[in-house]
Amino acid sequence: MSPNTQGIYVHIPWCRRRCPYCAFYVEVDRLTPWDAWRDGVLRDWEELAPSYPHNTVSVFLGGGTPSRAPPAVLQTLLAALPRTPNAEVTAETNPEDADAAWIDGALEAGINRLSLGLQTFNPQFARLLNRACSIDDARDTARRVGRAGFNSWSVDLIFALPGQTLSDLKTDLQAILDVEPPHVSLYGLTFEPGTPFERARERGKLTPVEDDLWREMYDLIVDTLEAAGLHRYEVSNFARPGHRSVHNQLYWSDRPYAGLGPSAHGYTHDGRRFTNVSDVAAWMKGSTPREWERLSASERATDLLVSGLRGVEGITDAHLAATTGATIHAPVRSALASGGLISSDPGVLKLAFGGFPLADAVIARLVDSLRFEEAGSPTIR
Repeated sequence: MSPNTQGIYVHIPWCRRRCPYCAFYVEVDRLTPWDAWRDGVLRDWEELAPSYPHNTVSVFLGGGTPSRAPPAVLQTLLAALPRTPNAEVTAETNPEDADAAWIDGALEAGINRLSLGLQTFNPQFARLLNRACSIDDARDTARRVGRAGFNSWSVDLIFALPGQTLSDLKTDLQAILDVEPPHVSLYGLTFEPGTPFERARERGKLTPVEDDLWREMYDLIVDTLEAAGLHRYEVSNFARPGHRSVHNQLYWSDRPYAGLGPSAHGYTHDGRRFTNVSDVAAWMKGSTPREWERLSASERATDLLVSGLRGVEGITDAHLAATTGATIHAPVRSALASGGLISSDPGVLKLAFGGFPLADAVIARLVDSLRFEEAGSPTIR
């Protein structure tokens, strides 16, 4: 991706209900101050714009539940955020919000891609996940979105649910293929600290799937989606040709992005990172400054490996060395390549086919093997 590109992430923190597996910053509030939120986002952009002078090729509305926002509010917001004429503009969307009127309004507002939070087509697991939409309505919504004229759209699938079998997963996969999305994002359930699911796990009420079953599920998903023409371009993302997410690729190709809204994170062209306060009331008042940090060489290299190795293209040795002064310890690299976990291509560091299901462990091993050759630089072994 061009070095003169950047993205914008906008956080919309409100939800009708809190999902029991979600650890993101959200607020459950039915009286949402949409105009004040929009004004706060534009204030964020005014403050941050000098750090983002290049071409904005993606705007991503995440949450929370962006589809709760009135399209008129989104239209005035998007009109004020500069971007290239063909920029991707994505909104995360819950099926129960995406009626014909909201979809029409979203298109008019300038949104050209939807990320549809279906998660599952199984009624049992939809109840477990506290989903608000019926299975039939979710299916109808997906078909409505597919006909609406968006440039692209995606569905989310959560797998490795407590009690889920391979047969259950096959049924979910077939239901997803039946609605013919051009993009699928995959989420293996994790029990995040502080969530109701984690508390239920601690009490013995929920049991994570065994590691062997998790691997079988992941392999089944990859085989099924690839056979249907949805090709893996990142550990957990699959797309038909021409439908890769531009915004996702910004993250994985080490491109800067501005984070607007409460709890949003950002990364500037000069290598600084920042976080907005995770308190919507304080954020809207502008009373709490964002926290900034400049990463050390070792932190920068770790970030580059964690993000860059998730994509199928990986990163080049030249980029790793030029931006961080780091190299990978040769014996570790050789061992991982011999084990079929990373590619043996010279000059490129990327996962091999066998490394994708074990991506977190492989990347952790590479991080541990980082070496910094410049005098006075830290060495990690």
